Amino acid sequence: MCGIFGIIFAERPRRPLGEILRRGLERLEYRGYDSAGVAVVDRGLVVKKDAGKVAEVAQRYGFDSLQGVVGLAHTRWATHGKPDQVNAHPHVDCRGVIAVVHNGIIEKYAELKEELMKRGHVFRSETDTEVIAHLVEEYKKQGLDTFSAFKKALSRVRGAYAIALIDAENPRAIYFARNLSPLIIGVGEGFNIVASDIPTVLDHTKRVIAVRDGEYGYITAGEVYIEADGVPQDVAARIEEIPWSAEMATKGGYPHFMLKEIYEQPESLASTAAGLEPAQIETVANALLAARNVYIVGAGTSYHAGLTLAFILPRLRITPIPVISSEYAIYEDLYDKDDLAIAISQSGETIDTIKAVKAMRERGVKVVAVTNVVGSTLSRESDVVLYTRAGPEIGVAATKTFTTQVLTLAAVYLTALRALGHDVAEHQRELKAVPDLARKTIEKTAGTAKELAKRLRQRHSAYYLGRGAALPVAMEGALKLKEVAYLHAEAYPAGESKHGPIALVEEGFPVIFVFSDPNTGEKTLSNVAEMKARGALTIGTVPARSDYAKKLDVAIEVPQTSELFAPILHVIPLQMLAYFTAVERGYDPDKPRNLAKTVTVE
Repeated sequence: MCGIFGIIFAERPRRPLGEILRRGLERLEYRGYDSAGVAVVDRGLVVKKDAGKVAEVAQRYGFDSLQGVVGLAHTRWATHGKPDQVNAHPHVDCRGVIAVVHNGIIEKYAELKEELMKRGHVFRSETDTEVIAHLVEEYKKQGLDTFSAFKKALSRVRGAYAIALIDAENPRAIYFARNLSPLIIGVGEGFNIVASDIPTVLDHTKRVIAVRDGEYGYITAGEVYIEADGVPQDVAARIEEIPWSAEMATKGGYPHFMLKEIYEQPESLASTAAGLEPAQIETVANALLAARNVYIVGAGTSYHAGLTLAFILPRLRITPIPVISSEYAIYEDLYDKDDLAIAISQSGETIDTIKAVKAMRERGVKVVAVTNVVGSTLSRESDVVLYTRAGPEIGVAATKTFTTQVLTLAAVYLTALRALGHDVAEHQRELKAVPDLARKTIEKTAGTAKELAKRLRQRHSAYYLGRGAALPVAMEGALKLKEVAYLHAEAYPAGESKHGPIALVEEGFPVIFVFSDPNTGEKTLSNVAEMKARGALTIGTVPARSDYAKKLDVAIEVPQTSELFAPILHVIPLQMLAYFTAVERGYDPDKPRNLAKTVTVE
């Protein structure tokens, strides 16, 4: 995930400005990145940036010797354009007087870029960010001051973003804006800061203001000015004193990366939704409908995400073939040029998935990649790439990976449904609401998951049961409990549980049901009754205000939505249950034994 740090002083600080910016970049490193850069105003705009680690880039370009009173710093995690010197932030306008850094996605930036190029603007990078610098330049040319030009530029952009901008022709301010991507103001004495998160400013101040969605403004060394819809905001009343320690700050204030990333899911889902390109999704949907066979390929969590699509495709009269990546050879003799494969991998480097894709392409199968990493091997080996834009995931246990993959696959399904003549307007509205529903799910279920973990900590095994489209969610829940809490957990189709697994059930045995599929809920209740009759502790994720809760010992209610998006919401309390159980058992969920974040060996 990208990171922003910008600071402005009333007079030259005791330490060189470049050194202060470099330290800010180091505070941003935990977010993950692939390039870094700074911009300062010192007798003109000076920009230094490149791909690589902060320490390497800072030493290569002499960050610590840069002087001035105002500067921006940025860590970039590539989305538009590969990670290299040209695409690293900050980006500048044609004259090299305006510098901008940006987190998030600018939707339809290509149209703005084309418009600006027709007006004579010269672009240097492949990024969506650069259009902001040229838009501000364009409006300044029309006679507006920098802040007015910045506001007019904001009126032209859509998407999820946090932006900071400096202008060497007006160097006494840093301009900023936020829509979905986090941004805060650090309030100091004789200086002010704009940053992506609180940990980044704690070296300088503990007084912060959280910038709200839709707000924009500027900071000077002695002023914080914020507007919303043209109305100035009362910022003094919003200053908060932060009590965090430096140790807590290394994980953004969370005790573990896994918990932090669970809480990041609303933002990741919003970024993924904003980054979906309709034309590309339509291409995939049409290929899906035209294919002879549809293989859905993945490993671990990515395989489970793929199953959420595989389990609903038959409703489009498509027979999918789910393939665990390492078992791709089972169908090798079937692969044909009229087939389609949807290959899913967070890193895009999962060796089993890459080998499966290569084997398929050799036989003419068209491959669609769903991955989180621009320029990864999987993206290069595929005909079409759908990026999930979840941001970096440092925790080994994939959390936001699963939910953003499911969202992307659901978008493909919706587009195919529409191509068949169905009205999908209601589903489209649901898609836009998913990030907010995920936030509500986190808020409402965290407490229950934490209390439930105290009851699971002494257990040795658990079952996760679901029917239909709920089964992949149950599988993912069981996987998470195994990965980080080291509890034996098995997922089964609920109807299959009486064909063997029920023999292990005894008093207090935890059985966790998933009710994300409304078509199978009533049947699943019969399995609840069977387990309760044998003394099981029955737990379930259920839609809010449903009667299912009354049949369970512990019900975890999640907001109601359609079966298409329900896996995203129902998996969240299962992620938290695994996390809190690991903590209760004294394990570090960020470092599960024997596991690697990216599996690059067969």
